[in-house]
Amino acid sequence: MDSLIAAAARALAAGDALGALKRVALREDPPALALRGIAMAQLGEHPRARELLRRAARGFGAHEALARARCVVAEAEVALAMRDLGWSPRTLTAASATLEARADRANAMQARVIAARRLLLLGRLHEAEVVMERIDAHGLPPALAAVAELTRVELALRSLRIGPARVALARAHEAAERARVPALMSEVAEARTTLDSPAARRLSADGEQTLRLDEVAALLASGALVIDGCRRGLRVGGQWRSLARRPVLFALAHALAQAWPNDADREDLIADAFRMSRPDDTHRARLRVEIGRLRTLVRGMAHIEATPRGFIFMPCGAQDVVVLAPPIDGDQASLLALLSDGAAWSTSALALALGDSQRTVQRALAELEAAERVRSIGRARARRWLAPPLAGFTTILLLPAALPIE
Repeated sequence: MDSLIAAAARALAAGDALGALKRVALREDPPALALRGIAMAQLGEHPRARELLRRAARGFGAHEALARARCVVAEAEVALAMRDLGWSPRTLTAASATLEARADRANAMQARVIAARRLLLLGRLHEAEVVMERIDAHGLPPALAAVAELTRVELALRSLRIGPARVALARAHEAAERARVPALMSEVAEARTTLDSPAARRLSADGEQTLRLDEVAALLASGALVIDGCRRGLRVGGQWRSLARRPVLFALAHALAQAWPNDADREDLIADAFRMSRPDDTHRARLRVEIGRLRTLVRGMAHIEATPRGFIFMPCGAQDVVVLAPPIDGDQASLLALLSDGAAWSTSALALALGDSQRTVQRALAELEAAERVRSIGRARARRWLAPPLAGFTTILLLPAALPIE
């Protein structure tokens, strides 16, 4: 490694992308191309960074497997920043194995952190946790240790484990202070803000109450029957019934919970579940069928009794029935939550993360664009979508989670 390459690498490690470019901007050899690619990525020029890293990987010879593996890891991180989630993780896994076999522990751990962050964006929390269990931040460079701990923070928050999240956040803060990279310190501060921001609303007959993440976790552990509008399901203590793929049943459960401790009128249930303002006998018959399906699904958590006017929730041993609503209303809440991170998303990446078809996502984006809540840049396959940060509350509970196939 010559002196200019070494100086550029030190500048990149300190977060000085412009200083690194001054040293290697005119060079075309593979090591210089790799460093230029990383510098361009730090400056936000991700497409150019990806091109440079690919050229660098092709330029390294067959005997330079370690350098090629490092380029693969860097390109994967750029793809993650571009919200390109369609790449196969096998290439990254192979690069991680190569790095570990050649005693490059730091870059091998970085490859695992990238894999875990990709799984988090896709909502595959259990798989992300398995990957994070194999990452030991002890002895890693401070910047990489901070990123690993921030990944643990997000994983813990999305699983509503507030205690472990605070512990990981303290470790991330310490590592970011040692790294002295302003961007990392800003991420740590943003994560701390997430813990103290409103995350959901508790609806009741007396109005609504905003809740922080720790208050949501306490509510879910309280033993109350919670109709969770953020994750679209029902919870009593450790029992969970997902209704994310059953929108009619969720609408019925939500309407019954909002009416509790009174009964819900049949006409109101039909209007909420079927979007019908003038119901007839066929809708009433369908209501009885759907109520029967809901009874079966919530067995052991609650009973649904018929009354002269309609139906009523009777929780099994639960002290209360609580409706938990997202901090923002609308069917596109999860979509807005993904876009609120400030990154430019493609429709294909959004579809992967949400588990919906690309056409469904395109229709939702068109509606949001018409309402001036999102904007697009680029054209055709290069088109990307952005939304302003949703300030004032956290969208952690709105982020999608992988759902089992029913």
